[in-house]
Amino acid sequence: MKSRGIAGLILGIGLLAFGIYHLVIGIYLWAVIKIIIGAGLIMLKFVRNRYGNIIFGHMVIVAGCMLVTAGIYYVPMIAEQVKANNGQIPLLYIFAMPLFWGFFAIFGGICAIYHGFCKCVRKDKKS
Repeated sequence: MKSRGIAGLILGIGLLAFGIYHLVIGIYLWAVIKIIIGAGLIMLKFVRNRYGNIIFGHMVIVAGCMLVTAGIYYVPMIAEQVKANNGQIPLLYIFAMPLFWGFFAIFGGICAIYHGFCKCVRKDKKS
């Protein structure tokens, strides 16, 4: 993960601001998830050693677990909507659900932790 990239910093600031906005208006779960990931992306800009990727990976796993838990609570509502739609579910509907993004975040966090120990990503010259 390129820690010196400006895109991650801009995305992190945007997520952090959007998360604070959601916190103010009372959408707490989505606010916490946005704040966790946004703060992690901002941290990656300033922490240039392997611990940045490792901490970011753990933060994303925590956010992913929160998304999976929210997705499990939404399963009965999704089942009713699928039943009302003659048993068919559009692909776009799957990509909009927190259960999908929760697993995506968990595996992405595992990847970030793995790359915290990988010399090819961190560009370490010493053994």
